[in-house]
Amino acid sequence: MEKKFAIFDMDGTLVDSMGFWNRLADEFLARRGFPPLSPELQEESIALTMEGTANLFIREYHLPETAEQICSEINGLMEGHYRSDVPLKPGAAAFLARMKAAGFKMCIASSTAPALLDICLRRLGVRDYFEFLLSCEEVGEGKNQPTVYLEAARRLGGNPENTVIFEDILVAAQTAKGAGFSLCVIYDVNSDAEQEQLKALADRYITRWDDPTLPDWLGV
Repeated sequence: MEKKFAIFDMDGTLVDSMGFWNRLADEFLARRGFPPLSPELQEESIALTMEGTANLFIREYHLPETAEQICSEINGLMEGHYRSDVPLKPGAAAFLARMKAAGFKMCIASSTAPALLDICLRRLGVRDYFEFLLSCEEVGEGKNQPTVYLEAARRLGGNPENTVIFEDILVAAQTAKGAGFSLCVIYDVNSDAEQEQLKALADRYITRWDDPTLPDWLGV
């Protein structure tokens, strides 16, 4: 079936922000005098929502704050980066314009709060390409479950058969593919260890948004 709809992850996919996010937990913990996350906790946190990560902090470090309070502080730290120095990945703006011109309906499905998504995308001049911004927080499950993708497709008016998902990390890519969506993976340096698995899983694998094979694959 012809693809008419597109769901984009944002962090690590459209914008080069994963380095900021990867340092954010350690920044948050350092403010309280704790050491950086262990590799095991880093791995556990990858697919969690913001609330899930906050609950992990409460569990592991016996913090007195509520998950809501922790989320607010973490969002505040990241908001500064979204307002000032998180860049688009090369070629992303031109590719989104091409998709829009070809008639694709597009949205964002992210683990990041919608207000932060909006701040970043507006600063970068690409917010208007998207019908809506959907967060895992809104559906109550992280990207280790397909809920956010299925809800995004439903809101767009599509389904897994006519929707393509753009992702950069393995757990999200596995979920999207397992739910029956077409999958395009874009390389992100912060997922280096996962690249061979991602290449094997993806219907299309690219390292940049200006990859010349991508428009032909999508028919744009």
